[in-house]
Amino acid sequence: MAADLRLEIAPSILPADFGRLGEELQSLEDAGVDRIHWDVMDGVFVPNLTIGYPIIADCRRHSELPFEAHLMIVEPERYVKAYIEAGCELVTVHAEATTHLHRTLSLIGEEGARAGVALNPATPLSAIEYVMDLVDVVLIMTVNPGFGGQRYLTSVEPKIQAAAALRDATNPAARIEVDGGVSTDTLAGCVRNGAQIVVSGSALFSYPGGRREAVDTFHRLAKEALA
Repeated sequence: MAADLRLEIAPSILPADFGRLGEELQSLEDAGVDRIHWDVMDGVFVPNLTIGYPIIADCRRHSELPFEAHLMIVEPERYVKAYIEAGCELVTVHAEATTHLHRTLSLIGEEGARAGVALNPATPLSAIEYVMDLVDVVLIMTVNPGFGGQRYLTSVEPKIQAAAALRDATNPAARIEVDGGVSTDTLAGCVRNGAQIVVSGSALFSYPGGRREAVDTFHRLAKEALA
């Protein structure tokens, strides 16, 4: 991550009050976040159920921020178009969840959105080596997906660094995103190893000083980590 490149903060919507999502989105926008990260889980690929594209579509009018859909679902290619039509500018699929990854990433681009590919902690980077030309974002999971509030896996940091190196060698325009247990305690490790976008849920929503202070603190810590 270049020292002059501003860290992007993408709050996970999982800790939000789902009874007042419109207000929650406005609060996050007022706090200065860069995008909204929608965790879509099907109870099959991961052991949890969350939201579908109709809820995202209803929420689109409540925020001007970019929406990204993180599809933790089997056969994501079946639903790519629906999430794009719901208002997601970036759609991220797991390399482990689709049989034909190249085809699925191509479909996202053909439908007019940016394509992301996610890797679980145990999945090697070799899984995406031959699709990097189709990727706008590489999402490195630093927890096993399925639940919020999990502990950050420091053992994955070398993979963040390796992903940044792969990006530099194959597709310098792509961004490196990290998701899972990102907090004020773990942010520096993410950024030093190449993260340009961080997903944060529990740590941001429950920050003692509020969401605006959390965002400012994240940016300060990122700058210090790169100094």
